[in-house]
Amino acid sequence: MNIGIIRERAPFDRRVALTPPVVRRLAGAGHKVWIETGAGDGAMYRDTEYLRAGAQIAYSPEEAIQRAELLVKIGRPSATELEICSPGIAVMAFYHMAVASPTLLDTLEARSLTAIGCEVIQQEDGRLPVLGAISEIAGQMTVPIAAHLLRSSSGGRGILLGGIAGVPPARVVIIGAGSAGFAAARSAAAAGARVTAFDRDPRRLRHVIEHLPAVETSLSDEDSIAEATAGADVVIGAILIAGSRSPHVVTRHMVEQMKPGSAIIDVSIDQGGCVETSRPTSMSEPTFVHHGVTHFCVPNFTCDLGRSASAAIAQATLPYVLTIARHGIDGALERCQDLRRGVYTLRGRRP
Repeated sequence: MNIGIIRERAPFDRRVALTPPVVRRLAGAGHKVWIETGAGDGAMYRDTEYLRAGAQIAYSPEEAIQRAELLVKIGRPSATELEICSPGIAVMAFYHMAVASPTLLDTLEARSLTAIGCEVIQQEDGRLPVLGAISEIAGQMTVPIAAHLLRSSSGGRGILLGGIAGVPPARVVIIGAGSAGFAAARSAAAAGARVTAFDRDPRRLRHVIEHLPAVETSLSDEDSIAEATAGADVVIGAILIAGSRSPHVVTRHMVEQMKPGSAIIDVSIDQGGCVETSRPTSMSEPTFVHHGVTHFCVPNFTCDLGRSASAAIAQATLPYVLTIARHGIDGALERCQDLRRGVYTLRGRRP
């Protein structure tokens, strides 16, 4: 099968969908990989590395797309990119369809394209293997971001995240104990913060207790979240409902009861955000202040760790890309329920 990779063109996005080691696996299995020149530069993967791995260099996005039967991206494809796609090809990407423009589905239908959402590829036990890989990185990233936002020069409370002898640590409240929330809790606890993790699934909280005994846990309900956020120095929102917009678990009233100089990091902003006062920001202007509380709400902020994020995504998608390449779209969907759950359109038709 011909597999295409193009450069991610969203501002500040340094990631690439497939890395040279993954390309080597695909080429070794007899598939042809076409990668746009410079696509891996942001992640420090050079064209020469892709050539050694067995890829072919395409000198424009049009060439990579038009040669492909399967196009693998990270960010949601643009209308321009979809217009280049030949009818019938498959496009694998993070669509986050719950917050996408309604015209996106119309374009996929009109172009007779197969759209596979990496964020909704789901295993039988409910785990999201591709989204989980990048969520773990996002969770770890929240802790240095929190430490920065707490600094006085950032408008924060001037609190050291981990504290020292005689000086108490910051209180970190994490809403959601899935992949991102668990990673955030682990990193915050390792930094010495006082951490409380909320979730409505007791199994997730039990997992936190087993692996992170220093982290307090609580079942989610409105009163307990309101009490915890009012005393928090940092609130990390990590709620995800696969394929759906995130609910507003932290209300406007709760935010307005938080301490001046405290911070919110809404990891859920990719799916609309789980904090009522959140709105998408950008890497150039990552924060805004509401009622004295600094909000960090950058969608896809893992783009700032181009190499690690690329490696995590490429490794997680490889089994699915290999299945599609080996069996074709119809054969792969017949054999792999994980992929079937990730299909938004099949040759333009909604399942």
